Amino acid sequence: MTDAPAQNDGAEDDDFIGEGPAALPLDAWHEAKGARMVPFAGYRMPIQYEGIMPEHHWVREHAGLFDVSHMGQLHLSGDGLDAAIEALLPADVKGLALGRIRYSLLLADDGGILDDLMLTRWEDGLYLVVNGATKWDDIAHLREHLSDDITLNHLDETALLALQGPEAAAALARIAPGVEALTFMTAGAFAIAGVEAWISRSGYTGEDGFEISIPADAAATVADALCAQPEVKPIGLGARDSLRLEADLPLYGHDLDEETTPIAANLGFALSKRRREEGGFPGHERLMIEREQGAVLKRVGLVVEGRQPVREGAPVLDGEGNAVGRVTSGGFSPSLQKPIAMAYVPTASAVPGTAITLEQRGKLFTGIVTPMPFVPHRYHRKGA
Repeated sequence: MTDAPAQNDGAEDDDFIGEGPAALPLDAWHEAKGARMVPFAGYRMPIQYEGIMPEHHWVREHAGLFDVSHMGQLHLSGDGLDAAIEALLPADVKGLALGRIRYSLLLADDGGILDDLMLTRWEDGLYLVVNGATKWDDIAHLREHLSDDITLNHLDETALLALQGPEAAAALARIAPGVEALTFMTAGAFAIAGVEAWISRSGYTGEDGFEISIPADAAATVADALCAQPEVKPIGLGARDSLRLEADLPLYGHDLDEETTPIAANLGFALSKRRREEGGFPGHERLMIEREQGAVLKRVGLVVEGRQPVREGAPVLDGEGNAVGRVTSGGFSPSLQKPIAMAYVPTASAVPGTAITLEQRGKLFTGIVTPMPFVPHRYHRKGA
């Protein structure tokens, strides 16, 4: 759910402009490391250091450090918190144990997706990480719908780093002893390079990895300590986007939006069994009908024939040349060495092996519906 810039042909700055840019704790650190900075989601963010392709491969083979401090970190507490949050999203919050993480969706009244997020049980409440581009709208929505009994704190003096890759655990354990005991979607408090941190075993690349919440004034200290490990290099948001696309991780504002439901987005797993049966969250009736009958459109993965990527916005055409869907993310897969994409297609066409006609700049392309993820996940699950 962590947002990253969607790929385009030239990675032009104009495609990443938000309302900013505002400063983040590691701006000077990135510049000193030679990052190319671009405006994104209201901030100046590192799009790449050495280049998207080598950075992508480094994360798949070793460990990469991402700065995701633009994300919104929220702490909620108060009497009746679980029930209040369950009225806004379809997760089983009441069943969430201490230190456990759950992916969920903030839903509009009609079941459309306002944002996707991660929530974690803390001893004194819930910790939420929401997308950077939507965090102010999310905060406003939560404050509007939560009672005065619930306190919402925006943790705006914290930074958030993500360490991702098959060697992430070995690198992090040297400076945060004990962190290797975490398994996928669990979290806890640790000291990292002498800094108090909240660390979760999660991420947005499909690889094993960690997200590290720390005081903003300690961000450079922790980043330096991580990059001093031989497995770790700083990685920009360009590679983050190609990694998440290969891993079937949708990006809010591109693959997900308020007009899209969890069923159409192929995120039905985020509607927990108890909540499906009991209801009580926005759009429940509509989503249960869609779950039984199918949505009009469904998000699928496509392998595009040829070598040219088909980008976001390209229409999906039916046999008569009418637009019946759209590509929402697309790029050249560094791991597979072929163009891939996510698209919304008519549900009847969402069967693996189906040929889909795409149009880009007046040229027709063929995409083959392919099971996702394109590249298998390598999460460190309990019992593995």
